[in-house]
Amino acid sequence: MQKIELTILGLSYSQTQTNSYALILGEANGKRRLPIVIGHFEAQAIALELEKMKPSRPLTHDLFKNFADVFGITVEEVIINKFQEGIFYALMSCNDGKKLRQIDSRTSDAVALAIRFACPIYTYESIMAQAGIIYEEDESEPDPVTGSETRHVHMEDNEFSLLTDEELEQELQKAVDHEEYERASLIRDEIKKRK
Repeated sequence: MQKIELTILGLSYSQTQTNSYALILGEANGKRRLPIVIGHFEAQAIALELEKMKPSRPLTHDLFKNFADVFGITVEEVIINKFQEGIFYALMSCNDGKKLRQIDSRTSDAVALAIRFACPIYTYESIMAQAGIIYEEDESEPDPVTGSETRHVHMEDNEFSLLTDEELEQELQKAVDHEEYERASLIRDEIKKRK
């Protein structure tokens, strides 16, 4: 089967469904999107690495990466290989220098590790045809969880837009020190928006 490369377009969440996030993957050379519903902790693990934020202690995915590095194991690619009853399944292709092995994984964990290993993410045409949505530039994306409008995280939606640059840096450090990574991500977005 021909593989389709995917890129991470972002994370969004719905105001109507608590702790439900959508990881939006896009076809590398196309307009189709693959929205995958993930939990809060998985979204946090992906967002932290996308933002290049380092927690004071390693999270589970960071620990796995460190462990793999010590033993010479790399994740070469992630393949979202199955979509069944609304659930996505993934395989990680791992190499220890001697043998290539495929390991079954939750899709959210596989994506979090793909970011850390800087490896490509793929799926198959059959999955894109079954679960993908076509995104036109002038349309707004519906929330894949509820079908209602998706609320993307914008800084206008939080209290950080009123803080000075110095106060933002202080708040960012506090959030990281207290392992409040979602808050830290919002602060980092506000800092980036100002630059």
